Amino acid sequence: MTDSHSRVAIVTGAGRGIGAAIARRLAGDGFAIGLLDLDEAAVKQGAEAIVAGGGKAIGVGVDVSSTEQAEAAVARVAGELGPPTVLVNNAGITRDNLLFKMSDQDWDAVLGVHLRGSFVMTRAAQKHMTEQGWGRIVNLSSVSALGNRGQVNYSTAKAGLQGFTKTLAIELGKFGVTANAIAPGFIATDMTAATAERIGLSFEDFQAAAAKEIPVRRVGQPDDIAHVVSFLVSEGAGFVSGQVIYVAGGPKD
Repeated sequence: MTDSHSRVAIVTGAGRGIGAAIARRLAGDGFAIGLLDLDEAAVKQGAEAIVAGGGKAIGVGVDVSSTEQAEAAVARVAGELGPPTVLVNNAGITRDNLLFKMSDQDWDAVLGVHLRGSFVMTRAAQKHMTEQGWGRIVNLSSVSALGNRGQVNYSTAKAGLQGFTKTLAIELGKFGVTANAIAPGFIATDMTAATAERIGLSFEDFQAAAAKEIPVRRVGQPDDIAHVVSFLVSEGAGFVSGQVIYVAGGPKD
């Protein structure tokens, strides 16, 4: 990247877990960060911590599935920090249930945040990237894209993000913009802790059981994902585009 390109990144779902870790890592890499999340208090606190550490950041409360809110959030980041050249679509929710028990609302909510949210955020941000002739888009998929019992909505959304990513790479490559997806395996977050509670296990036992099935014999941490994002948005990753990288402690089909 040259001085003619802004170093501004937007991270959605940055209020906690993986998103918060990505925001901190990219701030450490020298990016000004727009932290976006439905939990406005959490991202404002995260932004304050980055600023206290010498970085530049703002926290913006937003429902990414709302076109109006997403576009307004991107415009605010561009106005206060500069035009974004990096977008990490990390915002996500779960509404797990077996197919015959799943409601229309649970289906729509999950696809709305993951798929519609990534679509409207990317559409709003890409114009800043194409204008500058440089950009990086990273979408958070999941190993659940390969199928996972009780997650027909989540699995569908995460699989859809892989097709979305590959199409972005084809359409935006000529403008100097790359698009890649990361598919995490078991990552220790509030979301996986909630899953443990739902099935009646302590989080410690849940992690221990998962680790036994992972070749590296440990569960992932949010920073494991942040490290990969850091590479994918770097200048050195300019020839990597349209890829789905499974970060799961071992191979996935």
